Amino acid sequence: QVQLVESGGGLVQAGGSLRLSCVVSGRTVSSAVMAWFRQPPGKEREFVTAISRYGSNRNYAEFVKGRFTISRDNANNTVYLQMNSLKPEDTALYYCAAKVAYGISTRANAYDYWGQGTQVTVSS
Repeated sequence: QVQLVESGGGLVQAGGSLRLSCVVSGRTVSSAVMAWFRQPPGKEREFVTAISRYGSNRNYAEFVKGRFTISRDNANNTVYLQMNSLKPEDTALYYCAAKVAYGISTRANAYDYWGQGTQVTVSS
C-alpha cells in the first residue's frame, strides 16, 4: 500500500519561509512523478509544482515561480517544497501527490496517490 505523509506546515509571518516534506512508503519515489497541490480556504485544489522522476524537469505555477522550489531525495523516498517569501494568499492545505505514469502533469486527476495534507498559514 502506497502512503504519502506530509509534514512541515505551520504558521508563519508574511515574508517568511517554510519547508514541506513528503515521505513516500510502499513504493520507491524514484518510480513516480511527484507534485505539490494546494487548496486555499473556500477554493478548489490547485497545482503548485511537480518534478520528474529523477529531477531533470520541474514545472511551477506562475504564482510561485521564483519563490518556491521543489526537490527530491530518491535515496530517502522524500520530496521537498521549499517556500520562501510567503504571502497571506499562500495560506492553504498543501498536498503531496504521486503519479505513476511518465510525464509531469498539472491536473490533479492525473495523480494516483495523495497525502492527507499539511496546513500552511501565512499571517500579514
